Amino acid sequence: MSELHAADHAHHEMGFLHKYVFSTDHKIIGIQYLITAMAMAVVGGLLSMLMRYQLAWPQGVSPIMAKIFPVAYNGGLMEPGFYISLVTMHGTIMVFFLFTAVLLGGFGNFLIPLQIGARDMAFPFLNALSYWIFLLSCIVIFSALFVTSGAPMGGWTAYAPLSAVPAAAPGQATGMTLWITAIALFSVSGLMGGLNYITTILTMRTRGMSMMRLPLATWSLLVTSILGLLAFPVLLGAGLLLMFDRMGGTSFFVPAGIIMNQMPIDHSGGHPLLWQHLFWFFGHPEVYIVVLPAMGMASDILSAFCRKPIFSYRMMVYSMVAIAVLSFVVWGHHMFVSGMNPFLGSVFTLTTLLIAVPSAIKTFNWLGTVWGARIRFTPAALFALGFVSMFVSGGLSGVFLGTSAADIQLQDTYFVVAHFHLVMAIAPLFAAFAGIYFWFPKMFGRFMNPTLGKIHFWFTFIGAYCVFFPMHVIGIGGQMRRIYDPTQYMFLQPQQPVNVFISISAFVLGSAQLIFLFNFFFSIFGGRVAERNPWHATTLEWIAPTPPGHGNFGEELPTVHRWPFDYSVPGEREDFVPQTVPATVTAQH
Repeated sequence: MSELHAADHAHHEMGFLHKYVFSTDHKIIGIQYLITAMAMAVVGGLLSMLMRYQLAWPQGVSPIMAKIFPVAYNGGLMEPGFYISLVTMHGTIMVFFLFTAVLLGGFGNFLIPLQIGARDMAFPFLNALSYWIFLLSCIVIFSALFVTSGAPMGGWTAYAPLSAVPAAAPGQATGMTLWITAIALFSVSGLMGGLNYITTILTMRTRGMSMMRLPLATWSLLVTSILGLLAFPVLLGAGLLLMFDRMGGTSFFVPAGIIMNQMPIDHSGGHPLLWQHLFWFFGHPEVYIVVLPAMGMASDILSAFCRKPIFSYRMMVYSMVAIAVLSFVVWGHHMFVSGMNPFLGSVFTLTTLLIAVPSAIKTFNWLGTVWGARIRFTPAALFALGFVSMFVSGGLSGVFLGTSAADIQLQDTYFVVAHFHLVMAIAPLFAAFAGIYFWFPKMFGRFMNPTLGKIHFWFTFIGAYCVFFPMHVIGIGGQMRRIYDPTQYMFLQPQQPVNVFISISAFVLGSAQLIFLFNFFFSIFGGRVAERNPWHATTLEWIAPTPPGHGNFGEELPTVHRWPFDYSVPGEREDFVPQTVPATVTAQH
């Protein structure tokens, strides 16, 4: 025990850089991921604002933007190529460097050891290294915005052969090389984190913490880490093959006889569809790498503020596993119009509709948890409920896109944009906000302002529906994705007022996030001081001091006696029973 005291004392004597910057403490690393992802969100969000301004007023002259981006604005009008670069960089930053980073990197690092009763990750140095490689990938992708040859123009999917030939377009030279490098670094970081998470959860659980006593947030992070361990190497390998095509003269993705910029490309003959298969074999599990942690966190938060046990805990676990398994056999629904065999398309339609079953199970479980509950409408609870709303709304449109006959008409339209933003962006964003409001007291020992939190929620909730619900309408009306000026087409001109409405709503939605940023950073230093368990929650992180010190739990690790959702147990004096309280006759789990 004296050695433990000595270790604690040594930790407290660390300098600022060693303790808070070059730290191996999982809590600090989680906060580093969180704040870095927030910085990337600002960049990605500003790019989306430029896109929405262009779509609403495509012929509007912008002398200010012409001064900031003289190459991208010709006479004050946005160049089409620059708009495609905005689409590429916005999608890439948001999918990888915001949502994956904040949910898997940020909350995964912070929560896993605390929720399983461990002192740290299994490999603390590897954990720190994963963050610094992630930060390097952020710097590389950000630098792609400023290269003289232009930012990448291949979309966030980087479809070949456009991305495989540096001479294809200005942005496909150095900008695309930086894009591939950043994604490769991100994949390596994700693999390091996933290995750490799996090892930690499987080998470092405290006494009594069986697998069926894990909180759903930890279960979701375990399943997600396994997904990443299987999916990230495919993306990494595909990126390396793409780099070989660009730099080494190979022809994995470049077909024979292709001509770019009136110049024949001397390759022996590859196939662009190979890139699509490799990318989407990673890409659809990536959807659930983002969504599954959001599901687990929302489940924990809903149970805490509904003051009810989560409805059908085991089915929630099994449905997460089923989603993970099925996510590897649905990638072809992104390729219905690529020329694949129609019979194969029908197989992917079946598997796509099948994955809706475990998703529906989770939805009904959330409804069962909320039904008849005495909900405490804190900002965290509101955002958790908002997550369920956004996920269901986006999932319903997925039924149409997962059916090949309907998808042929809807593919490459704003109907698709609306669907994947609701499912993969807005719903996880709501879960991330819920998690920040919920675990902020444990992270920093202070509360965020609840009034500002509720204002933030309502502007974000209403703004999100005002942005993405009308996109379904203009998508059915035929508006294409990645179009920089819809007014060029006569059949789209009657829809232009809807584009203006969407853009104004987007500006309101983006401005609402300034409320959150102020609340977050002000509350770190000026928020009301929080007690150890301010929400009267049951899981192990609330047993630790607020904020937790080095080693999380002091001299002795907790012992678990029950499952993580003992709320409103009959016969108990309080409406919550922590996992460390010995089981009684009234609460056997």
